[in-house]
Amino acid sequence: MISAAARRRMVLASGNPGKLKEYQLLATGHPLVLELQPGFAHIPEFPEDALTFAENAAGKALYYSKYCDELVFADDSGLVVPSLGGAPGVQSARYAGVGASNDAKISKLLGALQGKHGPERVAYFVCVIAVARCGNCVAVVSGKVVGEILQSPQGTSGFGYDPVFYFPPLAKTFAELSPEEKNQHSHRGRAFRRLMEVLS
Repeated sequence: MISAAARRRMVLASGNPGKLKEYQLLATGHPLVLELQPGFAHIPEFPEDALTFAENAAGKALYYSKYCDELVFADDSGLVVPSLGGAPGVQSARYAGVGASNDAKISKLLGALQGKHGPERVAYFVCVIAVARCGNCVAVVSGKVVGEILQSPQGTSGFGYDPVFYFPPLAKTFAELSPEEKNQHSHRGRAFRRLMEVLS
């Protein structure tokens, strides 16, 4: 078990302040300070080429923890559509090519789902978070949220596939949710809350 003192500071294996801010909001109320990993931009990039979200997240956490004495956490997440054989899956960010826009990724997804209806449009977001310290794995957790892919985008918030991911319990797409609603129901929010339970 990790003491509260040991959990006081945890660094995100990323140079993305937007992702850090999202996690900081999720950590509200927890005795935890989240920061970006110091010197991240100068560390050779970890190749996210594994076949599963868990392998990518754990691999990143283990790799970057060797450059830091603190607890390091990393995540991997994406959209899974069973009727497409699990695509986009771990390729979610690169589904329409490296550097492709969100619109391009959504367009490719909707094209792949053309002619599919009902259960064939069921999809889920998954997020896996791994924590490591000095090259040793501390925890791996995951969160999942099930919805369906609409025929066209709705909403202007969020990013990635959010405008076409319809969440039936709230009758909205993820791009129509408030930040508070998204934190409560998203795959990342569920995974992070699970992580807080494990670390406590």
